[in-house]
Amino acid sequence: MPNSAAHIEPNLNASCRVIISGGGTGGHIFPAVAIANELRLRRPDADILFVGANGRMEMTRVPEAGYRIVGLDISGLQRRLTPQNLLFPVKVFRAVRKAGKLLERFRPDAVVGVGGYASAPVLLAATSRAIPALIQEQNSYAGLVNKLLARRVDKICVAYEGMERFFPQDRLVLTGNPVRSEIAGGSREEAFKFFGLDPARPVLLVVGGSLGARTLNQATAAALPRLREAGVQLLWQTGKLYYPNAQQEAAPFAAAGLHALEFIKRMDLAYAAADVVISRAGALSVSELCLTGKPCVLVPSPNVAEDHQTKNAQALSSRSAALLVTDAEAPQKLYDVALDLLRDHARQAELRRNIQPLARPDATTTIVDELEILIDRQRALATR
Repeated sequence: MPNSAAHIEPNLNASCRVIISGGGTGGHIFPAVAIANELRLRRPDADILFVGANGRMEMTRVPEAGYRIVGLDISGLQRRLTPQNLLFPVKVFRAVRKAGKLLERFRPDAVVGVGGYASAPVLLAATSRAIPALIQEQNSYAGLVNKLLARRVDKICVAYEGMERFFPQDRLVLTGNPVRSEIAGGSREEAFKFFGLDPARPVLLVVGGSLGARTLNQATAAALPRLREAGVQLLWQTGKLYYPNAQQEAAPFAAAGLHALEFIKRMDLAYAAADVVISRAGALSVSELCLTGKPCVLVPSPNVAEDHQTKNAQALSSRSAALLVTDAEAPQKLYDVALDLLRDHARQAELRRNIQPLARPDATTTIVDELEILIDRQRALATR
């Protein structure tokens, strides 16, 4: 269960103490947990604490992964003038103050920021106290918070080349994005059994990110008759908000192998089963697609800061490693493109060939290598 800062007791005998801050979406949470798991693998007695934003999904997902988490009362700026925006400076001040008290109590050797609302207050509080800090930037276009904090932190681990246009060159390390190690290890035979699919028929996987995607869900619901007629099987991750309607829409097509699922926990098996993937272009999704080598159609979300998903998608489509359909085009065009790709095995092979070299399977270990350098340096200073 989440802890309050007042009840956090650090393990003063641990080989190291680390705070990992951020969250909001699976794209921030899963890399954060991957980093924590790798550090714990190397140092089983490491004391690791997460800091998230109250009310966001990290407050449940992180404890499910076996780690303690403290929540801050912090949210982002709205795109229009609202009472919440007027209170934003007050919330930031309070969050930084609470983060500072937490740091003084927990006494971390290093702090990691993975993006999301809680990342900024923790990094601000840490760098003002000379606590070593590392940023993990997942996207090809850097977020505002990370750009503002870049000169305060010690290391910036990035997933794409050319990030010196946002960050100081001397702090950059090209690592790739941390991806769950098991994601590319699914057995195709096991996957068909797990989802109840027919191995003789093609499979389309649709994922709209951990929170779901309205455009993908609406386009998929409209395409169900076409998919049945084409003999295509479907694994459709809808997200919690959209699941009740999607389940109702898909029910008449279940016998044809068209399945609506609220959340897919066994993504390794979902990728193993899929011939083609339709996905948003969040950084984690793109990294997983590279690692699994799946032919994909990317539909970037337009509702993200700096339109970074479009830039993520273009980083692949410009190399003929993925197909790109804009969110505005998706209602009319998406399933024409997806069904054409399912029929075109030569194009699938080309996309697989071009996407696989973009994978960085050692991303997590490289990031933790950099983190351990900061930890050891801080511990050495403390013993002088």
